[in-house]
Amino acid sequence: MHSYDWALLALFFGLLLVPAPFIGRYLYRAMEGERTWLTPVLRPFERLCYRVAGIEPDDEQDWQRYSLALLVFTLVCLLALTAILMLQGLLPLNPQHLPGLEWSLALNTAVSFVTNTNWQAYSGEASLSYFSQMVGLGVQNFVSPAVGLAVLAVLCRGFCRGSSRSVGNFWVDLTRATLYGLLPFALVLALLLVWQGVPQSFHDYVHVQTLGGHEQVVPLGPAASQIAIKQLGTNGGGFFGVNSAHPFENPTAWSNLFEMVSILLIPAALIFTFGHYVKDLRQSRALLACVLLLFCAGLGVTLYAELQPNPLLAGLPVEQVGSLEGKESRFGTVASALWAVATTAASSGSVNAMHDSLSPLGSLMPMFNMMLGEVIFGGVGAGLYGLLLFVLITVFLAGLMIGRTPEYLGKKLEAREVRLLVLTLLVMPLGVLVLTALAASLPGAAASVSNPGAHGFSQLLYNYTSVTANNGSAFGGFSANTPYHNLMMSLAMLLGRFGYILPVLAIAGGLAAKKSAPQGSNSLPTHSPMFVALLVVIILVVGGLTFLPALALGPIAEHLSMVQGL
Repeated sequence: MHSYDWALLALFFGLLLVPAPFIGRYLYRAMEGERTWLTPVLRPFERLCYRVAGIEPDDEQDWQRYSLALLVFTLVCLLALTAILMLQGLLPLNPQHLPGLEWSLALNTAVSFVTNTNWQAYSGEASLSYFSQMVGLGVQNFVSPAVGLAVLAVLCRGFCRGSSRSVGNFWVDLTRATLYGLLPFALVLALLLVWQGVPQSFHDYVHVQTLGGHEQVVPLGPAASQIAIKQLGTNGGGFFGVNSAHPFENPTAWSNLFEMVSILLIPAALIFTFGHYVKDLRQSRALLACVLLLFCAGLGVTLYAELQPNPLLAGLPVEQVGSLEGKESRFGTVASALWAVATTAASSGSVNAMHDSLSPLGSLMPMFNMMLGEVIFGGVGAGLYGLLLFVLITVFLAGLMIGRTPEYLGKKLEAREVRLLVLTLLVMPLGVLVLTALAASLPGAAASVSNPGAHGFSQLLYNYTSVTANNGSAFGGFSANTPYHNLMMSLAMLLGRFGYILPVLAIAGGLAAKKSAPQGSNSLPTHSPMFVALLVVIILVVGGLTFLPALALGPIAEHLSMVQGL
């Protein structure tokens, strides 16, 4: 590694961690309706939204009504987006006169963006009109992470409220998360990206003459605004087919840094938001230590793997820079490896390098990050409530080991909460292992894999892991746009989204109804280094060990073959 690689890592962690506490406090105040520095500007718009929609902001809901409102909103978004994509040939802002998408691809894309997965089995500049990009995908890039933030707010209220049946109002939480939590940051990032050269235009595609005398079509469009929210909202769906490896989507080293930091900025800040909710920032520091340990471990393995040359290339000049296959030479190995870990530690799924070209161990870590569920930073809202589920599992197991009634922040965990926690542990194995096994067993589905052997299995395993984890990054070399994969991946995305959201809301409702008991000397200190270490172990053992046999068939087998020079 060179000095500029170390400088990149220092800038990345500095820009991520320094503002996180301040943004976390701001998001807490915004979600609870307290005054912030943007209140004078945004409060009139907030009230206008309630008035137009007929919402009474003081009318709070119990967790059942909250869940119903969330499901109805999701269904309406799903139907509307599917219609937009299928009918885009008849809609405005379509200068290239692109036709509508085939029904299974339209449904898959709609499910993808509604569930904050943003998996794409198409190339955006060649398949979608400006209207579909903005009104279809762009709107979902705001509201789908806003739903995750709203669910997190409900879980936080479950911990800090006592003897209460209400957990908030979904429509109020959705409005505040969008207006205060996402829109201002997206506006700032979009302006920074325009400054760096990302296009923001409604012009037709440009036809240019190359030096070789051939005609080339240069795609334009309102890219900067969508790229900003795709990163900040941990959405990841690219305006262009090759995502943030495209020079229009990510033109400079500065745009690369801004986009990488923005992937994790709000998830990191929400860890401090939780501390403000429960009035104990020691909990935030403990959770941050946990995710940083997991993140840095994954980054270390990936950097080591990518900085080693393939044994068959030993002695060649490439040995000095590691593996550059599939990576943008503008960014290099370290920036590509850092992005791969960041985008899979969150649920972003955006890429600046092709993961299919990573070394076997380099591809294993992004895959493993996703297999843990959204716990290493994760998506907006979804990452922290996924991590808190593991905190509750750790508290329960620790209680069993020492013979105490498990409790967290004064709320006792009873049989109902434990059953719901166990239910969430089944989501990733069902979506990843079962659906991957089906796809590998059916001849028509398996034909989408482009490589034989272990690498081909890795392609299949990675993609079903990505959609179940609501990540959306693509391994590459996998022909996903078939009716079978479009439908099965849609099922995996819905399972990965609502298999967590509904139990989380039920747990939050149960916790809010309990009385808060004061923590005594017998209470487990959940902010201590010992608890952080125990939490990391539980995440790795309970969350990760399930997938070891599948990883052994894919990237581990491929790595062993590579070191033997095969």
